[in-house]
Amino acid sequence: MEIRGKVVVVTGASAGIGLATARSFAREGARLALVARSTDALSKLAEELHGEGVEAIAVPADFRDPEQIRGVIAEIERQFGRIDILINNAGQAAAGTIADVSLDDFRQIVELNVYGPLIAMQEVIPIMRREGGGIIINVSSMVSKMHIPGLAAYAATKAALNMISDTARGELAADNIRVITVFPRLTATDFGTHSLGRQKLHSDQRSRYSGPIDTPEHVAEIIVSAAVDEPEEQYMD
Repeated sequence: MEIRGKVVVVTGASAGIGLATARSFAREGARLALVARSTDALSKLAEELHGEGVEAIAVPADFRDPEQIRGVIAEIERQFGRIDILINNAGQAAAGTIADVSLDDFRQIVELNVYGPLIAMQEVIPIMRREGGGIIINVSSMVSKMHIPGLAAYAATKAALNMISDTARGELAADNIRVITVFPRLTATDFGTHSLGRQKLHSDQRSRYSGPIDTPEHVAEIIVSAAVDEPEEQYMD
């Protein structure tokens, strides 16, 4: 898809991959809807983009709350009149072995990592159908294809998102709605420090990983490239 002038919704836009992705789409001339819980961080980003001549709105929401998700998508459509690309990036990890992972932690990340993207998809699909098509990019993780001790809960949520993406891709093909799954590797963000559970992700799990560590900016470039080239799945290069 040609990005210039398109309305792009980026969730988790206040930091890390989401922040870098918003800036990358801005450089391509997109019109941006920035979604995250942090009102201050979103407002600051929106002001930064306005200063660069980019049309951007900050629409704070907690993606664990279905009503907030529905309200945000409705507000974005009200302000822009359309939605061309949805980037489902908001997410969180929970650390803990199968023997001791907290069910409450697991429930929270299922709500954010699985229910949130699903509800956002359900809200944008009718909009995209009316507009003759669109792109949904679900940001998964290579963890969903690995077996890392202490990360089963997080991997399970991303594996669920993979299946939602795969199934939706077939279901929505006739509507010209393309569904893409992006698989970041370990990325240099504060994601691990914000994980749920007694054991954070900066220690044991990271020490078990020997592959490359990407910058958020590199991942963002890959996401933008996926929006342009429209592969079914996009891995890091």
